[in-house]
Amino acid sequence: MSAQIHPSALIEEGAQIGEGCVIGPFCTIGPNVVLGPRVELKSHVVVTGHTEIGEETVIFPFAVIGEIPQDLKFDGEETRLIVGKRNRIREHVTMNTGTAGGGGVTRVGDDGLFMASSHVAHDVTVGNNVILANNVALAGHCTLEDQVIVGGLSGVHQFVRIGRGAIIGAVTMVTNDVIPHGLVQGPRGQLDGLNLVGLKRRGVAREDITALRAAFQMLAQGEGTFQDRARRLGEETSSDYVSEIVAFILGDSDRSFLTPG
Repeated sequence: MSAQIHPSALIEEGAQIGEGCVIGPFCTIGPNVVLGPRVELKSHVVVTGHTEIGEETVIFPFAVIGEIPQDLKFDGEETRLIVGKRNRIREHVTMNTGTAGGGGVTRVGDDGLFMASSHVAHDVTVGNNVILANNVALAGHCTLEDQVIVGGLSGVHQFVRIGRGAIIGAVTMVTNDVIPHGLVQGPRGQLDGLNLVGLKRRGVAREDITALRAAFQMLAQGEGTFQDRARRLGEETSSDYVSEIVAFILGDSDRSFLTPG
């Protein structure tokens, strides 16, 4: 009863509206939607499907959240979209539910910024504190770990993983996995280095940054395959940041890696 709902909003029977929510003019909320406490829908927002929105998330006009996947294999099965807390979802953003073949759930973490016209496709997993700039498109089944930033007009190929703290430059097509804390740029994404600015801003210790730089050089120029170099790094390093990169490279993947040039 504490929610503020504009009289022009359409809320279908069955929808759950949390305490302190603000529903603006001409919003549409489907019967299987759950809005957490203090969620705000500015105006003309559509939230549909089996969708959960975490507390204090703000959704701006003309966003469409929880529609069916843009996947021709989708056959009407019941799938979900789960969005975390305190996200800012700007104008014309689209986020789709999952597919049965992809696990059935699209997940978005907490404290993200999704700028105007960005797209989160089916079965994607987005971590915490992620930023998608304007017109970024994430294809199905992608994984973005925490603190990833993707520059405007960039696209990420299906099944690609982007490791924690990586940054993707604007107008970049990412077709292969990106190591944690990597820097990718160029029309056909190239791994050009480390996200040193991001590491410094997060207060990473100088010795860890030095270890990451040395690890990057070994990955770029060492002997053997990319995975062989990563295994040797894992045996030699004492840095948790380098170990994180090693675990990412040796983990399961449906794509190959962007490797240092």
